[in-house]
Formats: sequence, C-alpha cells, structure tokens
Amino acid sequence: MAKARTDMSCARVRQCKSSNVGASERHNERKNDSYENLNVVPERIDMNVHFVDPGKESYMDILRRLESEGKVSMRGLRQDATLFDEIIIDVNTMYFERNGGYDYAVEFYRTSTDFLKEKFGADYVISSVMHADELNKAATEELGRDIYHYHLHAMVLPVVEKEIRWSKRCKDPALVGTVKEVVHQISHSKKWAFEVPELDAEGNQVYRKNGKPKMRPSYSVLQDELFEYMQEHGYKDFQRGERGSTAEHLSSLQYQMNKDMERLSEIQKTVAAAELKYEPAKEVVETVRSIDDMGTRTITGKIAVKKEDYEKLTALAKEGITSRGEIGRLKDDLSETNSRLNRWIKSYNRLEEKYEALVEKCQPFLDAIEHFPDIVKVFVDKVMTRLKIKDLYERSEGFREYRREQRERREFYEHFGNGRSKDRTDGWDDWER
Repeated sequence: MAKARTDMSCARVRQCKSSNVGASERHNERKNDSYENLNVVPERIDMNVHFVDPGKESYMDILRRLESEGKVSMRGLRQDATLFDEIIIDVNTMYFERNGGYDYAVEFYRTSTDFLKEKFGADYVISSVMHADELNKAATEELGRDIYHYHLHAMVLPVVEKEIRWSKRCKDPALVGTVKEVVHQISHSKKWAFEVPELDAEGNQVYRKNGKPKMRPSYSVLQDELFEYMQEHGYKDFQRGERGSTAEHLSSLQYQMNKDMERLSEIQKTVAAAELKYEPAKEVVETVRSIDDMGTRTITGKIAVKKEDYEKLTALAKEGITSRGEIGRLKDDLSETNSRLNRWIKSYNRLEEKYEALVEKCQPFLDAIEHFPDIVKVFVDKVMTRLKIKDLYERSEGFREYRREQRERREFYEHFGNGRSKDRTDGWDDWER
C-alpha cells in the first residue's frame, strides 16, 4: 500500500481571451469529439454536474449579452485582453474516496461554487461544472477498482467597479471631476491586483530589495479565501495547498507530463525528418558498397564476378544508360519551360507597360471623377446621348440616301475630271444641322 498523502486543496487560475476561450469551453462543457486527456471516460460524461449551466449559449455569447444588458463593460479593452478567468478547484482523489465518493464531491463543489459566486458575483460566474469522468489510473491500479478524479471547472468574469467622472468639457463646472456613473468593467489586472501585504513568520511586513513593501500574489490569496470558506462550511479534514508551490497554478505532475509530451513531440518530429533523409541515402550507400565488394582478382589480374553480381551490374548499367536519356529529356523540357516562362514574363511586362500608359492617359478623367463626380456624370450622359443620336442618323433611310447621292456626285466629278472631288465627309456638318 502506497504511503498516504496529505489531503490538500488547490485553486488554479487560467486567463482566457476571445481567441482561446473556445478551447476551454469545449473541454469544460464536453463538446469535443475526442480529448487529449486519455483518462476521460465518455460513458461517464453524463455524470458531470453543472452548478451553473451556460445552456446553449457560448461563453462569448453570454459575455456579449451581459454587455448589451449593461451588466458589464468592455470599454477601452485591447483586442487581446483577458476576458475570462477559468478557475480549477480540486483536492486529491483519495480525499473524496475516504469521505463518500461521488455524492460527497458533488456537495463539496456545490459549496465551492457558492464561494466563487460570493467572490466574483453570481451574475459573473457563467459556468461551473464538476468533472466526474476522468479516471485516476494510479488509484485504480492501487485499489483494484475504477477510481475517478473529481474536480471543478468554473468560468468567471473578472469584473471591477469603475467610476466614470465628468470631464472638463462638462457645461456645468460644478460637476467636473465628480462621479458621472459607475460601470462594471472587465479587467483581469485590477481584479487580481496584489493588495495583501506579505508578512514574515513573526507577522512583520516583508520588503523588496528596492525598499518597497512586498505584496502576496493574488492567486495565493484566492487559495486562502477558498480554504477558509470551506472550513467555515464544515469541510475541515483537508489542508490548504502549500504557499509558493506550483500547485497554485498547475500541479507539478501535470506540468511535468505536459513538458514531457512537448519534448516527445519534438523528438518524434526530428526522428521523422531524419528518416526521410536517411532512407534514400542508405539505399545508395548500400548499392555502392555492394558494387565495391563484387568480384575477386584472378592470377592474371582480371576481375572475376559471380553470375548474380554480373546480372546486377548489367541491370545497373542499363538503368544508368536509360537514366541518361531520361535526364537529357528532362533537361530539354526544363529548357523549353524556361523559354516559355521568359516569353510569358515579357508579355506580362508589355501588358503592364500598356496598362500604366493607359492609366496615365486616363488620369485626368479619373481625377475629375474623384473630385467632380456630378459634373463628369453630366458630361458622360451628354456624350452618350450624342453617340446615340449619331447612331440613329446613320441607321436612318434619309442618311443612307444622302450618302448615296454624295458618292454618285463624287464619282461623276472624278469621271469627267473637272477637278472637283468632294471628300466623303463633305456635307456631314450640313446634315447634322
């Protein structure tokens, strides 16, 4: 039997932005099809207990709804600002096994959720769910039966009250600097500000090297507050997690597992890349070595080879000759492709020059459109009207008759040579008039 561990509570805080809160939501609400945590037992997902159920709304939808209702403000936040805090609360697995298992864990985390509601505000705890579907393999092997690790995932909004004051632009001087309104601002940094003094064993203020008073990390204060709250509500048989330990942020075991998985992933990538490079090279080296080892020198100085070696050399020679032809053909194809590419590049350059010339020629008109669009529209409409009129004239029977008479008159003058030869455009102005 393994040595009994001291039962300790742990509260961790994970910052979530709009870009990554979806991953936490899918894990907490069990919306994934598969999970990186191989200990999740899908058949037990229905045993997870919601103390605050977000329903069909996503975490971001709830935040937007609260903003539209005026319950929170995101005024002035950066695009990558922290909008949510995921709080994970747990006690080691065997604590619950010794105190009643699943039912005891449900009541324990229901009380933990009440603590979060008091600390953050009931409206700002948008989800709280106890996971009861993750198998503790070490405890399972030790006890010979399935043991599950019960823990709580809560998503809260870091909201602080922010006073909006009247500015100097206010028409009433008496109001300048006074409180105009109080908004509930999303602000992780202000919600978790270090405000509790760090004290030594004798209760004296601890100071930094620069002489400034040292404050306790706010996550550590959360651990204290949770422990005290649970003690007040009858849960006295566990201890607060050690101050300054990595358990306040991420359990050392999980941290080490994550790091090992990262290192393993990098090693696997390196090995895979090396294998891709090694296999072709290995084949070539083995072939060269086998050729070097072929044959034995006879008394006369000649090289004698076995029949199978001779056949192998013959095949390699034929393959080499064939490859030379293939290489030559590929070189010709490459040359032709390069030539075609050069022609395309030249054609493209010519088209680009023509385009630039056209743009330069049309620039006055483009400038006119930009600065005097109404005038340009009137001008274009008039031009289009004249073109339509001209087209109608050219299509009309009277115009065709007029042009026929002009042509006959010109032919007559040319035939008799009296020097009168009217241009085919003579009379167009008269016709228009």
